Amino acid sequence: MLQGCSVPATYPNISSCVLQTPTYSCENTTAIANACCSPTPGGLVLKQGQLLPKGSWTIHGLWPDNCDGTCDLSRQYDPHPSPATLPDGTLNAYWINQGAPNADLWAHEFSKHATCTSTFDVSCYGASYRHYEEVVNFFDAVIRAFHQYPTFDILASAGIVPSNKTAYTLDQIQTSHRDTDGCDSLLGVWYYSHVYGTEQYGTYKTLDSTLNSSCSKTEPIWYYERTPSSEHEVRRAGRGGW
Repeated sequence: MLQGCSVPATYPNISSCVLQTPTYSCENTTAIANACCSPTPGGLVLKQGQLLPKGSWTIHGLWPDNCDGTCDLSRQYDPHPSPATLPDGTLNAYWINQGAPNADLWAHEFSKHATCTSTFDVSCYGASYRHYEEVVNFFDAVIRAFHQYPTFDILASAGIVPSNKTAYTLDQIQTSHRDTDGCDSLLGVWYYSHVYGTEQYGTYKTLDSTLNSSCSKTEPIWYYERTPSSEHEVRRAGRGGW
């Protein structure tokens, strides 16, 4: 169980990775020799948002795409972390479940997606592995990716803000992200990336979406204001609010 834990100052045992030429996931031209050093085979990473903290979107998860389906069924967890699992209660502020405890969603996302990501394999942590370490590392990786793509701020910087009176076009919304990260990475709202190194500590590179948007290119798109009762205040500082 993760009761009352905080982010550990620990890392996977990836010392052998210094002998492997770094590459972005899905961009290698030869086989990955050590799956602890780069997500293999699932290396196209998706970040998807939901609702509801004021002035921000929230988190759905961090997923490897094109995974071959070989998840480790022995590593299914039902953790109940304290609200301060990450600094400032970040998980409970932004990773919000709908109609059930937040920890249920976190457990589901780890069990469904982290166990499909090779860099979270327990064997990657070596002899110094501490029980559930990879679970907390996954939570930290999710939040780190979320901070890299502050959806609310990206849209607002292009003049796209929640409104009950003004609608926007698909091109306006896609352009706001293209101007920020250089790619059509947005798919209601999913961000596509390759990761350089491990998913826990590597660098994400934004990619064009692999799917076309289902939104109309000609009809208006509404980005409605939320009702005050559907939001809660969170502490924000600087661009992206962290």
